[in-house]
Amino acid sequence: MTQHTEHTEQFDAIVIGGGAAGLSAALMLGRSRRRTLVIDSGLPRNRFAAHMHGVLGHEGIDPAELLRKGREELAAYDVGIRPGRVARLDETDEGVSVLLEDGERLTGRIAIVATGVTDELPDIPGLAERWGASVLHCPYCHGWEVRDRRIGVLTTSPLGMHQAQLIRQWSDDVVVFTAGLGPLEEADEQRLLSRGITLVTSPVTEVLGEGDQVTAARTADGLTTEVGAIFTAGTLRPHDGFLTHLGLERADSPVGSFLAVDATGKTSSDRIWAVGNVSNPMANVPISMSAGTMAGSVVNMALVTDDFDRAQAGPAAVDFWQERYAGSDRIWSGKVNKVLGDIAAGLEAGTALDLGSGEGGDVIWLAQQGWRATGLDISENAVARGREAARAAGLTEEQARFVASDLSSLSDLDGSYDLVTASFFHSPVELPRTDILRRAAELVSPGGHLLITSHAAAPPWADAAAHEHHFLDAKEELAELDLPAESWETVVLEHRHRPVTTPSGEESTLEDAVVLLRRR
Repeated sequence: MTQHTEHTEQFDAIVIGGGAAGLSAALMLGRSRRRTLVIDSGLPRNRFAAHMHGVLGHEGIDPAELLRKGREELAAYDVGIRPGRVARLDETDEGVSVLLEDGERLTGRIAIVATGVTDELPDIPGLAERWGASVLHCPYCHGWEVRDRRIGVLTTSPLGMHQAQLIRQWSDDVVVFTAGLGPLEEADEQRLLSRGITLVTSPVTEVLGEGDQVTAARTADGLTTEVGAIFTAGTLRPHDGFLTHLGLERADSPVGSFLAVDATGKTSSDRIWAVGNVSNPMANVPISMSAGTMAGSVVNMALVTDDFDRAQAGPAAVDFWQERYAGSDRIWSGKVNKVLGDIAAGLEAGTALDLGSGEGGDVIWLAQQGWRATGLDISENAVARGREAARAAGLTEEQARFVASDLSSLSDLDGSYDLVTASFFHSPVELPRTDILRRAAELVSPGGHLLITSHAAAPPWADAAAHEHHFLDAKEELAELDLPAESWETVVLEHRHRPVTTPSGEESTLEDAVVLLRRR
């Protein structure tokens, strides 16, 4: 079990990153009435710059002001913003699971990754201290402000040849420090010289200046070259380490390897989008905003499609179990499941919740032992049978309550329970079993117990060739739940054998997996 705590609300979308791209995606989702949460580390790439340029209608404003306005706009659409950093992103049966560095785990249907990149600058004294002020990387963002100065270009790779030529548009006085280019071909040298660019071959060892303003660069040969600004390109490191284990497709570029996305920002996963610099390192603020806007709109449509798919698929499970309990004949024995009876007998009676309560045998037994028991089932017919059986046993609704629910959100329940039990919670028609059990675990009170009893193997008399389902053993069941170790104590983790009579009347045994956890 990993160490984390649970957040009970499932979001339609979790946006990881609160920069221009992430907030733009969240804005579209909020306006689409989606439950959306933004996880914001508070460290946007352009935080070093005091002014932002090239953004129509926002020319020259502080980038922090743009984000402040964006967060203010999101509040009008009930979009939440949660400070934090993501440690791990996983896919689940129902969507995605996001584990934060502080141990909290969040769940959603789709994730939009907008975590950006880090510019790792050369380790040259005086360089990083002036990053964003007079040490710059994008002439479209900052070239106008340093126009006509003597501008230095500190090359860090062969790509510096492109930057060197580009900077010449903003000044007639350009100095290119060529060491980062490697051996300079004569044709390239002549190309730069043809427009009056000065070339310095000795590596830069220190950047000099006053405050945040560059005044000169010192080179390894001991000489000092005066410059009024420096353009350079750091190594770009995408902030995507929290999802590398997913093996999503990547695209190699001259500046590194980045998540591969389509025109809408969708990755190779149907549940994960990536926008902004984390997938497009050359994107400026307007491009990042546009990518976020596109992704937010397309994600909403993906959720709309999923809503309709679920609406069509949902009745399949409901219809199956409604039909199963439609007749007049009893399906189960009406007795308590043996594992539940044995374990609950050693617990102090309190409140209990039984998932997939069927005809109510476990709920009624718990109520008779002094528990205030609630049974939850997907079938209205099963719930009706449970209520009838409870009345026949002389129990009040306060003692034995039955609720019909689709189980997907457990939103029909209030409060918490001292015991949550699920006995043989299997379905031949699809149900998100693990996700339902995880949500049910969130309903266990501190000091309470979660008991899962399940089939560890098919019946011995079953046709093995026709039984393709993989039954989880007890250890696999526990691993699948992936509940926080600091919050749960494993009390029982074992297999038990149960005597039964086969359909042909012979004596046999069934193997059950038993997991009993106590919430700390």
